[in-house]
Amino acid sequence: MVIGVPKEIKPEENRIAIVPGGVESLVHRGHKVIIEKGAGLGSGFSDEEYMRAGAQIFHKHEDIFAEADLILKVKEPLPEEYGLLRAGQVVFTYLHLAASEGLTLNLNERKIVGIAYETVQTEDGFLPLLAPMSEIAGRMAPQEGAKYLEETHGGRGILLGGVAGVPPANVVILGGGTVGYNAARIALGMGASVTVLDINPRKLRMLDEIFQGRATTMIADNYNLRMVTGYADLLIGAVLVPGAKAPKLITREMLKTMRPGAVLVDISIDQGGCAETSRPTIHSYPIYEEEGVIHYAVANMPGAVPRTATRALTLNTLPYVLEIVEKGWRKAARENPALARGVNLLEGNITYKAVAEAFNLSYLPLEEVL
Repeated sequence: MVIGVPKEIKPEENRIAIVPGGVESLVHRGHKVIIEKGAGLGSGFSDEEYMRAGAQIFHKHEDIFAEADLILKVKEPLPEEYGLLRAGQVVFTYLHLAASEGLTLNLNERKIVGIAYETVQTEDGFLPLLAPMSEIAGRMAPQEGAKYLEETHGGRGILLGGVAGVPPANVVILGGGTVGYNAARIALGMGASVTVLDINPRKLRMLDEIFQGRATTMIADNYNLRMVTGYADLLIGAVLVPGAKAPKLITREMLKTMRPGAVLVDISIDQGGCAETSRPTIHSYPIYEEEGVIHYAVANMPGAVPRTATRALTLNTLPYVLEIVEKGWRKAARENPALARGVNLLEGNITYKAVAEAFNLSYLPLEEVL
């Protein structure tokens, strides 16, 4: 099989979908790997390293798409890449289809096989390809929030951890999953006062035990959401419904109760955001202000730390890539239910229910095809 790895063209996205060691594993098994020139530089990997591992370097973006049977990416195809895709081509990447009807319709029209990292899911509900990036985004959120709380960035002028005799910032985290746990861990380490909300009492009990009562845990009902929004200095949106559009938990009216210069970091933005006022931003222009609140809503947060993120991502994706190339995607999906859950688009059909429901489109269960 020919595996193509194009350079990411999303603004300030420096990750790459495979490391040289992964290339070596594929080439050793008799597959051809083609990589766009300079694709790995942002993650610290030179073209020479990839060539030593057995990859061929292509100079043109479009040539990668033209020759490859399997496209390995990090982020979803952008509009300028839609026309490069062809029917039956397998695209394995973060798709986040539920966040964009235009992306969903355009990719579906191309009749590709779209396998989304973020919906690959094991029987126990674990999301193995989303988890490493969730860890990174969660750990970055308090760091970014602390920066934009500074008065020089328009924030309230509060130090996250406070100092002796002065209380720390109030950090409120919506969601107690992988992102929320990691955000809470870092915020507590920075000395903040932390509150975590989730709809799952068992998850809250687990967090209470892990943090030994140092973080306040609350059920995420409307009453509690309104209350915590009012006193939050830093509000972190870490809400996830796998593969589906993020619920809008924070309304504009709730936002109006926040103090001027408070900060909202909406990590859920890659699935549409969990606040009514959230819209995607990029690393070079990461923030904007709505209702006196600074919004940070970068849709590819881990792209800011590509040397860490690429290694973490490819460590987890490679076993699935090997299954696809060795068995073909159909057999691999039949034999691996976790991978089957990653198939969102199949040759003109939407095969992931939450994506179809997000836009009231027709849904075809993958089992009927396989």
